[in-house]
Amino acid sequence: MNEIWKIAIVGASSLRGKELNEALAESPFGKASIALLDEEAEVGRLEASGDEAALIQPIDPDSFEHVDFVFFCGGPELTHRHWQEASGSGANVLDLSYALEGEPGVILLAPWLAEQSASTHAESLTLSTKAVLPAHAVSLALALIMAQLRQTGQVRSASATVLEPASEYGRAAIDELHQQTVSLLNFQSLPKVVYDEQMAFNVVPSFGESKTVGQSEARIRRHYDLLRGTQMAALAIQVVHVPVFHGVCLSIAVELEEPLSTGRLTTALASEHIEVIAEDVDPPNNLSSAGQANVLARVRPQDGLDQPTSRFWIWASFDNLKVSSLNAVACAMALRRLRPKGKVQ
Repeated sequence: MNEIWKIAIVGASSLRGKELNEALAESPFGKASIALLDEEAEVGRLEASGDEAALIQPIDPDSFEHVDFVFFCGGPELTHRHWQEASGSGANVLDLSYALEGEPGVILLAPWLAEQSASTHAESLTLSTKAVLPAHAVSLALALIMAQLRQTGQVRSASATVLEPASEYGRAAIDELHQQTVSLLNFQSLPKVVYDEQMAFNVVPSFGESKTVGQSEARIRRHYDLLRGTQMAALAIQVVHVPVFHGVCLSIAVELEEPLSTGRLTTALASEHIEVIAEDVDPPNNLSSAGQANVLARVRPQDGLDQPTSRFWIWASFDNLKVSSLNAVACAMALRRLRPKGKVQ
């Protein structure tokens, strides 16, 4: 009998919801029945779903009946209101809103690291797991890089500066960044609903009454520390918010215990999910990584000399929404292996 999986995306109109919907269509879940759910204000909106169009539906008491996987992609409040209904119906809950972080029985997961790290908690994953928290895309990208560096020997020290885009905070942040840019060029007052200060043409380490970037930085650190376990090097992480719409860039400083050639480090870094960009082409950036499934990276010695050294710069970029969605799909695939086989729903 064929497996016909039933999936619900809560917060389907959000940037993450839209990207996840596309990722599912291109995955082994491509034939699944997918319900697009959201709050009343978004109900009736037409969205692409695979090769077809689908209407966003309201969330009602029957929305999660016979559903296998429920992805929460909207705001934390939406997740808090409905996740227990979804879990109580027998569905596996995957939380991309991070609302359930810290809840008992919720597991952080990053299947792409399964072969490199024993700390992804895959061995603790069961059908009774309350919910899965797909690891933050930045933490995942950093862990992928640091996992590959283990092949070169011990890492003495490492630090990373994360250049974070507006898309990490949803469509409202993108719209406000655009409006601020237009307003500045027209000498008009700036809208400051999402940001409490000027973000256009500006770089800041925090914004908002809750110091939003600081919260993001703390989450990235927590997730990286859980993913690295005892096998990867510690990593000092700083997040700064930059005036770009989409795509994350990383500047990583690494000091190894032993000198190494740039070629050797480049070879070690290349992997299934990391594409190393050669020196004779344009460097990785948020535009070149848009729509790409992999992390793009380039290595250069800190002293700029073509000789073995222990200190390197790694410059990397990736599509934050794409990588986040692919990681969520990989988490669902891990859960799928635990669910009953050969059923038609």
